[in-house]
Amino acid sequence: MELNRFLVRVLIALTLFSPLQAWAQNDSERSYETHPDALALVDEMVEEHAFDRQALLDIFSEARYRDSIVQLMDAPAEGKPWKDYRPIFVTSKRALAGKAFMAAHLETLKRAEQQFGVPAEIIVAIIGVETYYGTHAGKTRVLDALSTLAFDYPRRSAFFRKELKAYLQLTRDEQVDPASLKGSYAGAMGYGQFMPSSFLHYAIDFDGDGYRDIWHNPVDAIGSVANYFARHGWKQGEPVVSKAHFSGDAKAVNWVRGRKNLKPDYKLSELIKLGLEPQAGLDIQQPSTPIRFTGARGKEYWVGLHNFYVITRYNHSALYAMSVYQLSQKIAN
Repeated sequence: MELNRFLVRVLIALTLFSPLQAWAQNDSERSYETHPDALALVDEMVEEHAFDRQALLDIFSEARYRDSIVQLMDAPAEGKPWKDYRPIFVTSKRALAGKAFMAAHLETLKRAEQQFGVPAEIIVAIIGVETYYGTHAGKTRVLDALSTLAFDYPRRSAFFRKELKAYLQLTRDEQVDPASLKGSYAGAMGYGQFMPSSFLHYAIDFDGDGYRDIWHNPVDAIGSVANYFARHGWKQGEPVVSKAHFSGDAKAVNWVRGRKNLKPDYKLSELIKLGLEPQAGLDIQQPSTPIRFTGARGKEYWVGLHNFYVITRYNHSALYAMSVYQLSQKIAN
């Protein structure tokens, strides 16, 4: 009788012990070729994009879970206040390096500005904030980053699952070994830190050599960043942001909060009535975003305009967009 009870308990345990639980028992360096979610993605890629099943299984056998990636995702720089965020990116050293990068690639930047209407200093500032002009492009294998976040970071797994699929497509299209590319802990790549889906949609071959190389070719990287901004609606010659004075009721204003309220939903005339008065003379009918930062000397008030919103399409953060803008001004000046 006792033996029978023991066997029943064993059978129940085996029934409840799912493939995902079995996979999770492996060590921290575990690969993904047997992960149920990875196998489901393999099925999708075979069916939707005609991938070879064994080739995908081989790729996921090389992909590794990285706990450090999950930890970094939970402590982003965008969580800092402006007074702590700004000194990371808007520095004289970074601006001087930007001037040197601009001088080295002046003809390419001029061509990008003429073709896409995006100022050279904005393109350079993006690359400066993202990778310090290509010198800090990331040391994490993109395959590891995207696999870890797609399958072991539930909070944003849907987003990173799409990026992983895009990564598999781009490496096949560009004939690159998926295990060879390195980038950020979130899977961003190259001089401008494009996510794989951004690469598929916006990366261009700007030097005409037949390859879209944003990892090693600054010409392609510059053209790709300019194309990204143009495709997201950059308006040539229009301002980006204006510092403002505020004298109203702060509770009556729908301020930018983290990644929220970035879209310019107010008319500037409406913000003026609420007490947010821009220092620059601007068209009061244009769409605007009210911004309030905690700066080193207290509260700072700004009015973000259409082109400011375009910068946030690169990274959905007002802190990021302001850093890019201010660094661009230091480079230009």
